[in-house]
Amino acid sequence: MQVKEAKFITSAATEAQFLHPEKPMIAVCGKSNVGKSTFINLLAGRKKLAKTSSEPGRTRLVNYFDFGQFWLADLPGYGYAAVSRAEKEKWAKTLDAFFRRKEDIAHVFALADIRHKPTADDKQMQAYLNYHIIPFTVIATKADKLSRMKVKENVRMLAAEFALGTGNIYPVSGETGEGKDAILSLIGDILSRPAPSEGEEEEGETDGEAGAI
Repeated sequence: MQVKEAKFITSAATEAQFLHPEKPMIAVCGKSNVGKSTFINLLAGRKKLAKTSSEPGRTRLVNYFDFGQFWLADLPGYGYAAVSRAEKEKWAKTLDAFFRRKEDIAHVFALADIRHKPTADDKQMQAYLNYHIIPFTVIATKADKLSRMKVKENVRMLAAEFALGTGNIYPVSGETGEGKDAILSLIGDILSRPAPSEGEEEEGETDGEAGAI
């Protein structure tokens, strides 16, 4: 598929402000400074659609974007240490409230830095998505920082850490554009899937209970 035009819709600070999507919606989540804004700009083919910052923890709202055939929701980054406990709890409640409305979510892109092993927060997010049967794909950001051989090696590492197949890990780079075509193809597949019937469960359910984000 192609993205002809992408535009910002609005931001939501509370559950009451969340939008009910008019089109299939893909959510983007990840720890602070993992490159969510850069990833969104890569998909849009624009440098400043989503605001980037060198300071982690800047995204404190749910930001909605219209990509033509689908909506994209940029979620607050998690795991940033230099904020108060109250602020962290507020972000966690926002994320939890967002994912409770899983009937509004077609898919989740869970971002992880390809250079490092996933954090405890990354694994907790994956466990949360699995437990609530929300389909997701891991996007391995900042692939331009590694050699091609190291990228392949770290894709295998992330797959093992997340207990996923390597085909579920997509390396990308906002600097070089690596991975963009593969992600757009994946989005095309996601949009072509029939929505599950009410009460029907997606594949990927896991046993046990995941803790709060």
